[in-house]
Amino acid sequence: MSSPGSAVLAEGLRKRYGDHSALDGLDLAVPRGTVYGLLGPNGAGKTTAVRILSTLVRPDGGRAEVAGFDVARAPRRVRRRIGLAGQYAALSEGLTARQNLTQFGRLYHLDQRGARRRAAELLDRFGLAEAADRGVKEFSGGMRRRLDLAVSMILAPEVLFLDEPTTGLDPRGRNEVWEAVRSLVAGGTTVLLTTQYLDEADQLADRIAVVERGRKIADDTPHALKRAVGGDQVQVIVRDAADMPAAVRAVARVADGGAEPEPDGAARRVSAPVAAPVDALIDVARTLRDEGVALEDIGLRRPTLDEVFLRLTGRRADPDDEAPHHEPSYSRKEAAA
Repeated sequence: MSSPGSAVLAEGLRKRYGDHSALDGLDLAVPRGTVYGLLGPNGAGKTTAVRILSTLVRPDGGRAEVAGFDVARAPRRVRRRIGLAGQYAALSEGLTARQNLTQFGRLYHLDQRGARRRAAELLDRFGLAEAADRGVKEFSGGMRRRLDLAVSMILAPEVLFLDEPTTGLDPRGRNEVWEAVRSLVAGGTTVLLTTQYLDEADQLADRIAVVERGRKIADDTPHALKRAVGGDQVQVIVRDAADMPAAVRAVARVADGGAEPEPDGAARRVSAPVAAPVDALIDVARTLRDEGVALEDIGLRRPTLDEVFLRLTGRRADPDDEAPHHEPSYSRKEAAA
């Protein structure tokens, strides 16, 4: 099963918790030096997959390799080559950022001098040097998550597992974490990212696997997944509802393959898929201008990952979904053991 181009490989992974099947034959292949997104709702099996790949639990079936080593047969070798950051920052509130990093360095078996040196390097790398000696309890959400990422990088891992890394963060905090992840990948780290936030997967992932009920139901680049749902569309919003028929005729002229335009009378909007988006947009704009039709808006619309998710799973992604997911959590100390 080993592949020199893959940092993570999984084949037919299965795991049950009581009567619940968390993984039901999951296959993954994560190229080295990329961000690979696992996208799915609560209970899809994302966290269970991370727990198996990071050697915290054994699968009931199938097999997996991380950084070239079998997770069941050589767990210690795998652990020396990975980092793990869970959904919530595993930091000691009463310590400073420097003390947290030094403490975890010692937990990862660095000597005192080595732990301090690595702490200084990581504080600088993650833009936390000026806050190094402040208590973590004073940190913003984004700073906490950056510090948590720094902890996961103490051993400079080949592969970093990020499980819902921006849960609960505001937009500024999420952007800070995204920039930190991009920096890690630029330095050669492979990242496996689980998330329910579709925009996060779109921003970060080179490839995305959509997981539902413990199985992979799609795997491709974000662009290819969106193209599979549908191509570009021209969308026109007229100022006066009486001009809707003219807008429908203009859009119908450029619709791909004779597709029927989709009018929305309440929104005064007409849209249709097009093969040559820029030419189609210009054609529609000129036609409506020549007919004296006043427009509220005109533009190109591209499919979103939300539409991909809806098409594949039959429901929209909901980051606030609180349905039971039957997947146990984990601690940073557990990962370092």
